[in-house]
Amino acid sequence: MEIRQLQYFTAVAEELHFGRAAERLHIGQPAVSQLIRRLERELGVELFDRSSRHVRLTPAGTRLLPEARAVLAAVARARAVVAEQLAAERDSLRVGTSTGMGERLDDVLTAFAELIPQAAVELRYVPTRERLEQVAQGVLDAAFVRGEQEEDERLRIVPVWQEPLLAVLPAAHPLAARDELPLAELAALPLRLTPRRNNPPLVDLVLSACRAAGFEPVPGPPSTALQDTLTAIGSGTPMWTVVYAAHAAQLRASRVAFVPFRVPGLTITTSLALHRSRPPRLARELLEACARARVRWTGDHVR
Repeated sequence: MEIRQLQYFTAVAEELHFGRAAERLHIGQPAVSQLIRRLERELGVELFDRSSRHVRLTPAGTRLLPEARAVLAAVARARAVVAEQLAAERDSLRVGTSTGMGERLDDVLTAFAELIPQAAVELRYVPTRERLEQVAQGVLDAAFVRGEQEEDERLRIVPVWQEPLLAVLPAAHPLAARDELPLAELAALPLRLTPRRNNPPLVDLVLSACRAAGFEPVPGPPSTALQDTLTAIGSGTPMWTVVYAAHAAQLRASRVAFVPFRVPGLTITTSLALHRSRPPRLARELLEACARARVRWTGDHVR
């Protein structure tokens, strides 16, 4: 039995869907199915009931799940102990992040290097849920996360900057020529958003803002990868989505337009997650670097 088999089993057991588990693990669905089948052959039991339209745990799968979680937690603790020892021996930080933070993350790293020139920062691109759990377990020293997060007594969540969202429209659409856009003018267009399970803070923010603007958004086709969504919108079909401003600056998509919302527009908070009782040794310097970078963007005074 391999650790990876237990990771895949736990993901499918928690999602009760092979496709969603594959998305969460960032691998193809066939690989997940194949490894689960191999685990079932090794154990001599079926772990999932696949006979109905929905995936369900069998009694054997239900018994295995808490044991698999315990093994994975023990593995994470072992890794954290070694990582903490390595970090104590040298000035380094293991920081979780996501794609699309662009120049904002670059500016934070530059400011941090100015404060601690000898320090090394290792960036790890991990889904938000795993990112926060790895901070809680000590596998990561800190993590950048966007939007409001569920309360976790193990974590301290420190807001470090505000970032605007931009509307994404077909470049040929009349609204694409606007310098800024009232949200209510998008009421008639279908909204294409990622499923809420992939990014609850973003989806909740956008839907709440639409309702506050006086309309219930028309649901568009479900969004998949961002590049696929941009391609679909760029085909000219009247629809819209949102993208982080920092990410928009990195994207090359000539067939879509990125339009700011009229002030006060849609903004999302980026925060730094730290362990509440065991913050990393360089936590203060990392927060200072975020403050210095924010001065560059906004002209605010460091506090």
